[in-house]
Amino acid sequence: MPENASSLPALRWTVRPGVRTWRCAPAPAEVRDFHAALPGYAPTPLTELPPLAAELGVGRVFVKDESCRLGLPAFKALGASWAVHRVLAERTAAGSGPGPVTLVTATDGNHGRAVARTARLHGQHAHVFVPRGVHPRAVAAIAGEGAEVTEVAGPYDEAVRRAAEAAVTPDAILVQDSAWPGHERIPGWIVEGYSTLCAEIDEQLAARGVREGPDLVSVPVGVGSLAQAVVTHYRSPDRGRAPALLSVEPEAAACVLASLVQGEAVSVATGETAMAGLNCGTPSSLAWPYLYGGLDAAVAVPDSAGARAVARLAALGVSSGPCGAAALAGLHAALTGAGADERRTALGLDATSVVVLLSTEGTAANPHRTAE
Repeated sequence: MPENASSLPALRWTVRPGVRTWRCAPAPAEVRDFHAALPGYAPTPLTELPPLAAELGVGRVFVKDESCRLGLPAFKALGASWAVHRVLAERTAAGSGPGPVTLVTATDGNHGRAVARTARLHGQHAHVFVPRGVHPRAVAAIAGEGAEVTEVAGPYDEAVRRAAEAAVTPDAILVQDSAWPGHERIPGWIVEGYSTLCAEIDEQLAARGVREGPDLVSVPVGVGSLAQAVVTHYRSPDRGRAPALLSVEPEAAACVLASLVQGEAVSVATGETAMAGLNCGTPSSLAWPYLYGGLDAAVAVPDSAGARAVARLAALGVSSGPCGAAALAGLHAALTGAGADERRTALGLDATSVVVLLSTEGTAANPHRTAE
């Protein structure tokens, strides 16, 4: 992924020494058992890519390939399935009527399709709000799951606001992965659902002889729910050596990076980006304490870097859309170019380090053209 150094702008990056000692409670153990019992469940591949390790000057690089998860081309089905299971179980326990409810959400694509698919499988309705910039084929895929789709002229945060307004009726439930005061329980269940991905990584690394876990995990970030799950997993008290955790965002929507720099959750104006699922202007209020407590570093990358990462992964046999490939784009930005030695040292990496990239979607999940 070479580029002329003289053409590169200053890297948007922040590092936070000392956070590896921060600890939090782990996700419930029963989440993995729930997913394992679902029809069609299988762990997604953890693919080792020695050429990337050689290029980046580390020992081993693995990619967690979420291009096919429970029949969908992204990891989001893990959170949606667990959250909807909890929602419906709670309604049954409370003696609510047997009639269907409408599961309402806003999405840049993958989460909305996962909610729509889960609703259909449970005999429920779904209403999905989609912001501007989402490709028509992604919108069609959500509608193809049987959901009512409302397209919003504004950005993601506006779609979230519209979804919240639509979910105030007694027969509607907001299943939103972003949280704010008053809407945190269901986003918490969604985050718990993502823990299965991390549990699989532990098992898969151990099977490859890596029993102490990775030295660094690179995770794409939108509102921060997946990153919260990653922090929760790798900062739990029962873990031994804690890895470095790197968050990656598009330059057009780097709300977590801005928040870490400010020391408090802030909103940013978002622009256009091919990384549509990461185009979020406000961190989840539920995720923020975990991101602030446990992220070692954050980096923002341009769409051009994401496109190169998509192409590099494709050349190595991994199907990854722009959001998923952001994990590689961010790691490449951190470990190459001016100041790379200092960043490598800050992340605790050397020639023996084990790195895991979370490729959160396949190319089918994001139909934007990414070749330059």
